[in-house]
Amino acid sequence: MTIFNTSIIIISYFGMEAVAWFTHKYIMHGFLWHLHKDHHSKETSSFFEKNDYFFLIFAIPGILFLFAGSFIPSLSRLLYPGIGIVLYGVTYFLVHDVFIHQRFKVLRNIDNFYFKAIRRAHKIHHKNISKEYGECFGMLWVPLKYFKDVLKKN
Repeated sequence: MTIFNTSIIIISYFGMEAVAWFTHKYIMHGFLWHLHKDHHSKETSSFFEKNDYFFLIFAIPGILFLFAGSFIPSLSRLLYPGIGIVLYGVTYFLVHDVFIHQRFKVLRNIDNFYFKAIRRAHKIHHKNISKEYGECFGMLWVPLKYFKDVLKKN
């Protein structure tokens, strides 16, 4: 793998944070609120939420890029952004579903400044149970004020 291909993976990975922020703010809290609403209100007692459909929606581009990049020679360059997208998806699952929401009872006791700030920002996001007036729509990029909150508590 060349440095160029590695760069494409890294750019795709971090670019997905911008895609996730935009999608969360304007689509999940916009016209697809009916799928995301149960994630804020916990109106379901099931392990799965309607919000989990977004996992599939986000997985499709990564899978298509990996498939095309692996099996269609003229599209082989799509493999590298596909890898970045899939790696972001894995990170999102581990941070959001496992660490923050504890859907699986592991990664509970991470005592790390950065992860505490992520958890704090997400908690603030969930304080608002309506479609409007939310904040902190990203996952990995945390506003400085949440790092300051963590410092105050330590």
